Amino acid sequence: MERYKYPAVLTIAGSDSGGGAGIQADLKTFSALGCFGTSAITAITVQNTQGVTGIHSVPPEVVQAQIKVVMDDIKPTAIKIGMVHSLELVQVIAATLQAYPNVPIILDPVMVATSGDKLIRDETIEVLKQQLFPLAEVVTPNLDEAAILAQMEINHLDQMKEAAEKILQTGCQSVLLKGGHLKGPQLYDVFLQKHRQAQIFPSDHIHTHNTHGTGCTLSSAIAAFRAQGVPVTEAIGKAKAYVHQAILQGKDVKTGEGHGPLNHFFEPLKLHKHELE
Repeated sequence: MERYKYPAVLTIAGSDSGGGAGIQADLKTFSALGCFGTSAITAITVQNTQGVTGIHSVPPEVVQAQIKVVMDDIKPTAIKIGMVHSLELVQVIAATLQAYPNVPIILDPVMVATSGDKLIRDETIEVLKQQLFPLAEVVTPNLDEAAILAQMEINHLDQMKEAAEKILQTGCQSVLLKGGHLKGPQLYDVFLQKHRQAQIFPSDHIHTHNTHGTGCTLSSAIAAFRAQGVPVTEAIGKAKAYVHQAILQGKDVKTGEGHGPLNHFFEPLKLHKHELE
């Protein structure tokens, strides 16, 4: 007799053939944090630790079908959205997710890979802001992405706060602006919710080339904790701690010739089992 369920998470993102980012990083993160991972693949990238050399888009109707079959059957309790590089994909994902209004969405607006390769078309950015941002509980841009979204330079903490304010005005519920590309021994993330004071999450810089997939992993970790019912601010704190350790535990490992992956499984959890209601 079935008595339990796993906390399930859906990732809507691109596949990374190198295994360090995208769908692969998302599913590793969900598993490492005790959640059951499901996926809707938006694109297949030709990618390794040195960069992206090709992107093959999955037809929008196939992405829509993947989302619907998972949401209607497995009923994930959180959603992470990553690489959505075309106008048509943004529109179909936004339209499809309207049917699931009570599921928290963590949106990582993937625009530039760690290698510097651009992963989104220019005309897609405006539609992303208009249609997907208002559905998101948290939007998690890095400094490069925030500079594009806020249309300003970002070189220090005060500019991060200003950019977060501008991004919040797009209609999302909150913004976690990631400062991993700041220079200096101390890094800062800025979390800003509507009608609240900005919260600063400090962390120490880790000297390593193995940072491929950091953004995907963080947004997936937040989604995993939200799927378990952890409040959003606490979920961000827990996710940041997980990512910091994943970088630390993988900093001296060589995987490929470029930016290597994190160590997602430095201390994996068993799948959580919750009583069926």
